[in-house]
Amino acid sequence: MRAVVFERFGEPAEVREVPDPRPAEHGVVVRVEATGLCRSDWHAWMGHDPDVVLPHVPGHELAGVVAETGSRVTRWKAGDRVTVPFVCGCGSCPSCAAGDHQVCERQTQPGFTHWGSFARYVALEHADVNLVGVPDDLSYATAASLGCRFATAFRAVVHQGRLAAGEWVAVHGCGGVGLSAVMIAAASGARVVAVDVSPRALELARRFGAAECVDAARVPDTAEAVRELTGGGAHLSLDALGSPATCAASVNGLRRRGRHVQVGLLPSRDGSTPVPLARAIALELELLGSHGMAAHAYPAMLEMVRSAAVRPDLLVTSTITLDDAPAALAALGTAPGAGVTVIEPWA
Repeated sequence: MRAVVFERFGEPAEVREVPDPRPAEHGVVVRVEATGLCRSDWHAWMGHDPDVVLPHVPGHELAGVVAETGSRVTRWKAGDRVTVPFVCGCGSCPSCAAGDHQVCERQTQPGFTHWGSFARYVALEHADVNLVGVPDDLSYATAASLGCRFATAFRAVVHQGRLAAGEWVAVHGCGGVGLSAVMIAAASGARVVAVDVSPRALELARRFGAAECVDAARVPDTAEAVRELTGGGAHLSLDALGSPATCAASVNGLRRRGRHVQVGLLPSRDGSTPVPLARAIALELELLGSHGMAAHAYPAMLEMVRSAAVRPDLLVTSTITLDDAPAALAALGTAPGAGVTVIEPWA
């Protein structure tokens, strides 16, 4: 099969022929019909994830058709339309037993712990625990975006963030995750302040329901701008990009007893990121992480999609071929972009 492969971190990837994957006893092989291009893939390419072993095929947001099943798979068969969370649980550890597959102690992640979906086929483990059926009326391109950015945003806003209608929500970084969070928060009755350096990203954020927008390229103190626009600070704030500046701005833009959810990855040389904890103590802020969403939690999100309360299809702003993927992957480091780019490996 054809796949995007890189041999060294940070050096150009290439499209070449590699062996087709085979399913584990508890797993499946999926024929990839669409896969998202995510900033997390860039982090893997740069060597920021210790699970990545070279040579490597990135890609973790995918939708497609089951091509082959392992002998112990009971819920799925060849021909089924499926997607999958980017965190695949084992189904048997204490975390999975508690329903917290997204923090499984033996988790696997396509595109990180093993070869991913920038390819015609991808192997997925513990299929009966992790696969999610894709409705016939949902396109593969839309379904691919659910596995990481949209599901991650949904859990960050609804579950971890405990959003209540009427609250102010600040979203720092309006790429795929951030725009998903804007859409979900607005559909849930929140008033949203979107923060980004890109006029195009802010334009999309307003289109998807943001009540206010802050151009971080023009405003010297985005946290202060958020506090002014919200009359004292956001009730809930998300760092959907992942940088020391956006993390600090998210925390500093909260009102008393506000909730910060860290969604974007925060790589650093020593593994630490400065966080304004003095403010967190003084205002009794909550600082939370959010790491994807388990397959069993998808029904509520899919119902919002089915009812058109949210429109993840509108987030897909470009479609590229597998041959375009290496350059697009490298470009994420300097131009994360607005909206969602989907790779169609068959094109």
